[in-house]
Amino acid sequence: MKMRRSLALILALVMAFALCACSGTTNTEAPATDAPATDAPATDAPATNAPTGSGVELKFVTGGDQGTYYGFGSVLAQSVTSSTGTKVTAVVSNGSQDNIEQMDMNTAQMGFVQSDVMSYAYNGERLFEGMPVTGFSTVAALYMEQVQIVTLDPEIKSVADLAGKRVSIGSSGSGVYYNALDVLGAYGLTEADITPTFQSFGDSVDALQDGKIDAAFVVAGAPTVAVTTLATTQDVYLVGLDAEHIAILQESSPYYSENVIAADVYGTDADCTTVAIAAVVIARDDVSEDDVYNFVSTIFENTDTIAAAHDKGNELDLEFAASITNIPYHPGAARYFAEKGIEVPTK
Repeated sequence: MKMRRSLALILALVMAFALCACSGTTNTEAPATDAPATDAPATDAPATNAPTGSGVELKFVTGGDQGTYYGFGSVLAQSVTSSTGTKVTAVVSNGSQDNIEQMDMNTAQMGFVQSDVMSYAYNGERLFEGMPVTGFSTVAALYMEQVQIVTLDPEIKSVADLAGKRVSIGSSGSGVYYNALDVLGAYGLTEADITPTFQSFGDSVDALQDGKIDAAFVVAGAPTVAVTTLATTQDVYLVGLDAEHIAILQESSPYYSENVIAADVYGTDADCTTVAIAAVVIARDDVSEDDVYNFVSTIFENTDTIAAAHDKGNELDLEFAASITNIPYHPGAARYFAEKGIEVPTK
């Protein structure tokens, strides 16, 4: 009898311990309400086949808060962060030159740049005269940036008509300044032939609205928020370039391509023929291969989702993304393009 009572006591203790263990396991699990819904979009959780990423937050410098760089860059950063193990944060900046300088100082790890400014930096020209910056690589070309010459004066019909006028030619640290000089130069004009101001897109629009300037150079993907905002209250006019002067411009600056801004973009009377350069994402060479792979793969595996969030997503094209030839690509980008059967130059 004593043996049976002892055995019963032992069994009771074993059961008690087992129940405690089960109870403890249950308490460590997250409540069911905190788990992602099973029908949540794939972009709301890291993709199962995406590399883990470095775990380091990447600062992605863009442009002014009313420009395309910041608006589109914010969409891209959010998509990558929510879809992969790579965390990207888009921040406002002063544009292409500032972005390259921040990356050179490692206060930023990725950034948007104009293709011409990227070349200036890598070759130590113009904005970077005698001070080349080569510690970065191409990630992807994403869309074309139009040279938009915006005015409220219907009598300004040609670039030649800017002579003697008050013209904003871009903020400090942007590539717009040299774009303006290039275009003016194609028409035989220099900075001395206008009254220049040096303003961001938003400040340029305010100055136009207040009658403080006559025209402004805006180099960004159209539609550009600042110009769209202006067009809601004013009749906006775009100054076009003719074929003869586009050819002159391309002789000295072959990175410009002819481009057309459709009339319905800003509600103008007619389409506007202008020139454009590529908007390119670059990264420091020491950004991890997995992080750059995650960035590029997220963009081009989710183009529909990105296009729904920002109009520039409609211009994403894999062949165009891999079309840069003068600045080598980052190994992480090259790996993704190779998976798609495209070879790009690397260092």
